Amino acid sequence: MGDITTKVLILGGGPGGYVTAIRAGQLGLDTVLVEDQALGGTCLNVGCVPSKALIHAAETYHQATALSTASPFGVAVAPPSLDFARTIDWKDGIVGRLKAGVAGLLKRGNVKIVKGLGTFLDGKTVRVDTDTGTDTIRAECVVIATGSEPLALRSPPFGGRVISSTGALSLPEVPRRLTVVGAGYIGLELGIAFAKLGASVTIVEATDRILPLYDAELTRPVAQRLAELGIELRLETNAEGLSANGDSLVVTGRDGARTEIAADRILVAIGRRPRTAGFSLERLDLSMNGNFIRIDERCATSMRNVWAVGDVTGEPMLAHRAMAQGEMVAEIIAGHRRSFDKRAIPAVCFTDPEIVSVGLAPDEARAAGFDVKVGKFPFQANGRAMTLQAEQGFVRVTARSDNHLVLGIHAAGVGVSEMSTAFGLALEMGATLEDIAHTIHAHPTLGEAFQESALKALGHALHG
Repeated sequence: MGDITTKVLILGGGPGGYVTAIRAGQLGLDTVLVEDQALGGTCLNVGCVPSKALIHAAETYHQATALSTASPFGVAVAPPSLDFARTIDWKDGIVGRLKAGVAGLLKRGNVKIVKGLGTFLDGKTVRVDTDTGTDTIRAECVVIATGSEPLALRSPPFGGRVISSTGALSLPEVPRRLTVVGAGYIGLELGIAFAKLGASVTIVEATDRILPLYDAELTRPVAQRLAELGIELRLETNAEGLSANGDSLVVTGRDGARTEIAADRILVAIGRRPRTAGFSLERLDLSMNGNFIRIDERCATSMRNVWAVGDVTGEPMLAHRAMAQGEMVAEIIAGHRRSFDKRAIPAVCFTDPEIVSVGLAPDEARAAGFDVKVGKFPFQANGRAMTLQAEQGFVRVTARSDNHLVLGIHAAGVGVSEMSTAFGLALEMGATLEDIAHTIHAHPTLGEAFQESALKALGHALHG
């Protein structure tokens, strides 16, 4: 049993927690990081990073399969084979390298890592049960960064053939029949990936459209691609439970009829909830916003010198939001003046095609009282998109009509995730349509569609 006293105590080693710790270490603050699972949290271990590795492997296999039958540009290969166990090993290798990198960065900042489950005794003290005993850590400043976890259905619960996204990323083989419950970004990303790997995929969604948090114009190219990939989409359909013999998902359709969908695996991807249980948070006097910890623009909670960052504080549940919050909190603790402005947080769906959303969509801007100009440029008119066989989608810019200040930038298309930084920077810097239109964009690139969309909003697109 050990007693530890520190300046900064961080509970949770995911993107929000470990970035807080790294920055605190850089600033010379005595810092302790408590993590009961693996450094990197959900994002690095069973979320963002491994899912993108699987998506890339699936796309490579899918392209090779297409090249074995026909190619418009004259390249042909023999029918490919898939060693899925090797795919998973490769994915795990990437995760391992990144975890080692995080550990190295923490060590460089002299951050002490305590492995174990931390529970609050009060707002300054945490007890950690480790493999070698119990540590009691007392801190001047506490940062809660415990993240989130997958939501489960009441029926069927997780277990057996019913899996979460975590289970989907460690399957021993590609399921022959995969049913996905939930057409949000997690369900679609993994459903599309497994369809490309050869699974027969059915997606069940309770609402009347896919990706309900995005506007229909953005999601339309994805819906078209689902059909091209042979993915069956059942909208306005609710999951009710497993069949009597347990090998099918029972669903109720929009007409009230009950049917069964045979499935080797059932991936439940209906969302995530804050990870607040098990840490004795009830011992703290924290104001809550529903199930989330309430914070202000500095990520401060209702208790003095207690901060919270990342998914546990609410939407958007994005790793890069958590990282930005964590960096800021470390600087505040070090005495810097900082606050958090969330207007320019890009959201990316790594579907096929990808979707990027930054700022207000046209309807959102109008609802906020703005008279807007909208410019949309299709990739069908972009030379680089043609050479990549990536003509689906578009870039769309929304700006105020009076002063042309850009309010939102959205895109759907192959590889548009890599344009999200430019989109975010434009909003962060307060760009106008003229700023974007008059910036010389390299030719031929997909990024030219960004410039052309601004030109179109100004009334004089050059190529469309």
